[in-house]
Amino acid sequence: MRVLVAYSSKYGSTRGIADRIADRLRDAGHEVDIEHCDDVEYPEGFDAFVIGSAAYVGKWRKEARKFVRRNHELLAKRPVWLFSSGPLGTERVDKDGNDMLVEARPKEFEEFADLIHPRGDMVFYGALHKDELRGPDRMVSWMPDNGLLPDGDFRDWDAIDDWANAVAAELAEQPA
Repeated sequence: MRVLVAYSSKYGSTRGIADRIADRLRDAGHEVDIEHCDDVEYPEGFDAFVIGSAAYVGKWRKEARKFVRRNHELLAKRPVWLFSSGPLGTERVDKDGNDMLVEARPKEFEEFADLIHPRGDMVFYGALHKDELRGPDRMVSWMPDNGLLPDGDFRDWDAIDDWANAVAAELAEQPA
């Protein structure tokens, strides 16, 4: 099956997750292309899609939102999975007892559920390297460390692999 892993990443953390997902799908025997959402020219050539974006303040990046909305009729007819990256840290539950990954679900997941009917979606922990921030984002590095935006790579590669392997297995069950 020919699969497109399309992503939108500001500093590369989400691109790293997309690369890992693409590798797992290839390991399972699928033909996989990986492209930034803005660079996808012919989505019609793919049998299935995995689309991901970094999320900031509860929203996917603009390029990913536009890709899904622009191609929604095609995506609604093909198997699609969505992923997001964003929460930082190692705590699974916040101080109020809320699941961090559930709380970090981008609002677009609900919109896209009705629009394209994805087979599944997942939120993964992300990474923040304050010394790599550019432009106005650099202000974060000047703020006192209050624990809200911890510096480091918090991506859970085992969780990413497990999810990608589940997607690969479901793709293997699709008619050719």
